[in-house]
Amino acid sequence: MSCINFFRKNKNNANIFTYDFAGKTTALPVPTAEKLPSSWKGFNLLNMFYFKGRQSDIPFDEKDFKMMSEWGFNFARIPVDYRILIKSNDWNNMNETAMQRLDKAVEFGIKHDIHICLNLHRAPGFTVATPAETANLWTQAEPQAAFARMWAFFAARYKNVPNEYLSFNFVNEPTGVDEKTYADVIKIAANAIRAHDPNRILIADGLDYGTIPCYMIKDLGIAQATRGYAPHPLTHYKAGWVEGADKYPLPAWPNVTENAPEQNREWLKNTLKPWNDLAKSGSGVVVGEWGSHNKTPHDVVLRWMEDNLIIFKEAGLGWALWNLSGSFGVLNSGRDDVQYENYNGYKLDRKMLTLLQKYLARSQAGCAP
Repeated sequence: MSCINFFRKNKNNANIFTYDFAGKTTALPVPTAEKLPSSWKGFNLLNMFYFKGRQSDIPFDEKDFKMMSEWGFNFARIPVDYRILIKSNDWNNMNETAMQRLDKAVEFGIKHDIHICLNLHRAPGFTVATPAETANLWTQAEPQAAFARMWAFFAARYKNVPNEYLSFNFVNEPTGVDEKTYADVIKIAANAIRAHDPNRILIADGLDYGTIPCYMIKDLGIAQATRGYAPHPLTHYKAGWVEGADKYPLPAWPNVTENAPEQNREWLKNTLKPWNDLAKSGSGVVVGEWGSHNKTPHDVVLRWMEDNLIIFKEAGLGWALWNLSGSFGVLNSGRDDVQYENYNGYKLDRKMLTLLQKYLARSQAGCAP
């Protein structure tokens, strides 16, 4: 079946994304703020991750969505650097050409039954990346208003896309902010979204880089996302962007160190417990990012990954590996200790892919040619 993508103008002359859903059926689950689907399984796609990045400011490729779907995955988080989406560094001047690139991700997701989770990895006034923002999203009214305007813009543009296919994830890994301030800023943006699209599924990362649940966010009717990067010296061993990572000891898993509890599957389960408690209280939870950088020995990574996959499954949590293609991913990861397979123009880590597919729902598992 061929579905046609087109636009129409609203009264403010803004483009509204519209897809012809006539005859379109989907196996994607319907998410709610109280329960995000445990069957969401997939990857972070970094095509708009960093402004003018050589591999992270490029058009989306439909073959990636088709490939993910054929492998059995149904979820893609799209972390976006807002600077890509504006002109002349003007928060009020959205770049229509860049937005059409983002439209393609939504279109490809619909076409190939991949849920798209749109995230501002860098927002006006806040980022965990470098360079730091000069404004402060948590304390200043101007970036807060710009943040809300951007989300209102997305809400108006994508209001015709059902929740099965699209969710909004406000800002990546908030830090340096208390719970009340964070909830107040998210509430401003949520109200702006709901003015255009009152039923959109909204997801907020937890506090302290996505590691601590925020119950004030739950009270706003917003789901939450956590991370799967523990223990950090294992997942970020020799990561060039992490200060001191070159001095981390060679990772092992399970990990036994003197005068400290053994780090193993039970330790991971305890780390995840606050998020299990949040889910049991009636809040949707997803693992928005997880994985390990390519300097950690591959056999260690696979053992660590399987323990995480087991506890994610036990907890009923969906997840998105950071990333599809790159140093944490199954494609072009640049590991020295992997025998790669040539696949669709990529270097595929077949062992890692097979492990991930082992933990897909039976009805999700696709072919792995």
